[in-house]
Amino acid sequence: GIVGVFGYGGGIVGRYSDVPDRFPGVEHFHTIRVNQPSGLYYSTENLRGLMDLWEKYGSGMTNMHGSTGDMVLLGTRTENLEPLFWDLTHELKQDLGGSGSNLRTPSCCLGESRCQWACYDTQEICHQLTLHYQDEIHRPAFPYKFKFKFSGCPNDCVAAIARSDFAVIGTWKDEIQIDQAMVKEYMAGNIPSNAGAHSGCDWGPFDIQKEVIDLCPTECMWMEGDELKIDDSECTRCMHCINVMPRAWAPGKERGATICIGAKAPILDGAQFDTMIIPFIEITAENEFENVIDVIEKIWDWWMEVGKNRERVGETMQRVGLPTFLSVMEVDPIPQHVKEPRSNPYVFWKEEEVPGGWERDIVEFRKRHAA
Repeated sequence: GIVGVFGYGGGIVGRYSDVPDRFPGVEHFHTIRVNQPSGLYYSTENLRGLMDLWEKYGSGMTNMHGSTGDMVLLGTRTENLEPLFWDLTHELKQDLGGSGSNLRTPSCCLGESRCQWACYDTQEICHQLTLHYQDEIHRPAFPYKFKFKFSGCPNDCVAAIARSDFAVIGTWKDEIQIDQAMVKEYMAGNIPSNAGAHSGCDWGPFDIQKEVIDLCPTECMWMEGDELKIDDSECTRCMHCINVMPRAWAPGKERGATICIGAKAPILDGAQFDTMIIPFIEITAENEFENVIDVIEKIWDWWMEVGKNRERVGETMQRVGLPTFLSVMEVDPIPQHVKEPRSNPYVFWKEEEVPGGWERDIVEFRKRHAA
């Protein structure tokens, strides 16, 4: 069944028992999604308020947190929904999250508040876009659900590239920063690798060749004497070297984000990762994230027209083909967009891509190609 609160299409998932006469205690067992604070920073006062509210109106059971980030309150009756919603919004100043074919609750990592690798302020953009898209969160109008996730660096601590339709993953554009003195300290064994995460095991002395250089996915690092070198043009920002030697490396200074589109868990055609669409975009609060909003709304305009019912944007991209999506987004194809070698023997050209268009002067053609 469909259930909700007045004016909102999202936030509450209706649950009814098929055999209420046998299980009257769970005749109604609605699930309520509460929009979590950015970075999941709760005060104890806020948590106590939420728990008191849920003891008053619901079962007391919670899920901390759903895959999109919401605090999930499990189990209440229809008649409790309006008073709970009133107290949640008026007393605790919190809102319902997204549910249904709408924008789900945006989520982010801790970002610059705790992490030295964050390349942009994940909490700020998450908060601002949550406010900006209140209508899209609460009034389902999409072909299916749409998720934002914001990760401050390529470690991707909120699994944006695997779980979100629109992943904003921090990165850098210039050269990675290397402290050669710290590299020597790691090599000498004076600083534990992986920030001491494996110090309880006997792995033997640190070997930079085996543990860093040989594991680089693009083989872009090498030693020259006692100095570590890197070809930044080949670096894919995988973060492995930074994670192993955090005091010797740091992201570059020209920081921003990569935008990837179209991940999903198995629905129609199975799980898939995001596809990298925009390699680098600046993320700044000064322009109220207008450049990111422009990308989002260009996707929505196309998807809402082309997408089928219950089809995630990644499935729409898969169905119409990446070249079509890149054309809609006005993005020039680059080698990183290629998923696999061509499996189709045909190449299709647009008229404007062919010199002279479709019309040819047969006399001129024969002059150029005379036997």
